[in-house]
Amino acid sequence: MENVFRHYAANESLYTATVSPVCEKYGLTYMEFTVLMFLANNPQFDTASDIVKYRHLTKSHVSMSVRSLEDKGLLKGEHHKPNRRTIHLTVLDAADAIVTAGRKAQQAFGKILFSGFSDFEYNQLISFMKKIDENISNHIKLMQNKQEHRYGIK
Repeated sequence: MENVFRHYAANESLYTATVSPVCEKYGLTYMEFTVLMFLANNPQFDTASDIVKYRHLTKSHVSMSVRSLEDKGLLKGEHHKPNRRTIHLTVLDAADAIVTAGRKAQQAFGKILFSGFSDFEYNQLISFMKKIDENISNHIKLMQNKQEHRYGIK
């Protein structure tokens, strides 16, 4: 089978190069930018644990970036009732210009990736990616069920 995922390193390099001007303009590290944009683009996932889980970043990098973004007045963390242990993160209005510039950079990146794709090809790709996501989710559930059965966990 051909290595269909060989493009990931080049993809990451292009993305980094595309968003770097935003990072430089606003004095953010790449990790701070990543955390800020994740929260801005995914308000339903508003905890550091969510960022670690969905962006596959290390806890220490996320923690340092969250702290730095709070110090810069771009994020606010607060406890919500009834779970007082979880800190929910909110992107503050002070980050609006950064988020706007970041989204423009992300859109430019997307245009580069999908240039030359017909609407049919693009929709077909999205369909294939959804199927891959479904296969991954189903396999993870299967592995978890086997592990739960193996160890008597419910």
